[in-house]
Amino acid sequence: MAPLVIAIDGPAAAGKGTLARRLAAVLDLAHLDTGQLYRAVAALLLQAGGDPADAAAAAAVAEALRPADLARPDLRGEAVSAAASEVSAHPGVRAALLDFQRRFAATPPEGRSGAVLDGRDIGTVVCPEAPVKLFVTASPEARARRRHEELLGRGEESIYAHVLTEMQARDARDRDRAVAPLRPATDAVILDTTALDADAAFTAALELVAARTGRVPPGKEKPGRHPGRPSETTGRPATDNVKGPTE
Repeated sequence: MAPLVIAIDGPAAAGKGTLARRLAAVLDLAHLDTGQLYRAVAALLLQAGGDPADAAAAAAVAEALRPADLARPDLRGEAVSAAASEVSAHPGVRAALLDFQRRFAATPPEGRSGAVLDGRDIGTVVCPEAPVKLFVTASPEARARRRHEELLGRGEESIYAHVLTEMQARDARDRDRAVAPLRPATDAVILDTTALDADAAFTAALELVAARTGRVPPGKEKPGRHPGRPSETTGRPATDNVKGPTE
């Protein structure tokens, strides 16, 4: 039996990482935050004094990336995040990291029966055949507020207006890049988390997995019927927070 692959895409600070980790934990699947790959490339490049706009230099770093590089403690800083958006636009970088991601999905580590991958092109490029695809989004203002609060919580300086401006610039780079632009897969379910907390988003996503695969974690968290969440039997949304596959 082929591994179950859950593809979760979306812009920065939409909540896809938290959602992916929770789904992987409750379903006992492996998890890969593919953004860590690009952040690791960016961090290594910046550490070496390189320019994120230098496509050849960024590709060379990507080709030499090691799994241990994903555990660097500096991958969540704003400088690294901004540089990661730049390096991810280089075709050579994306090609170097594509095989890593596909191998992870095809042969999940530790003998797991499947994997949850979150990023920006999982459902469109990395795993287009994934049976479950989610595109998690939220308004730029809501995402900027979350990132601002995250930075303050880590003891870093942050000004909301600056975070919002940087978020909008990053959205534009991700959306307009020539290779693998940020967009929902045509068969992805869109989950808008602007007005949802982490628990509500998780419930909606878990119901989608159950509807698409019949897989419900025994003895663990089970999807219930909640106003505004997809039906357990149909997976169809009751409100605009969850939308079916794009046309």
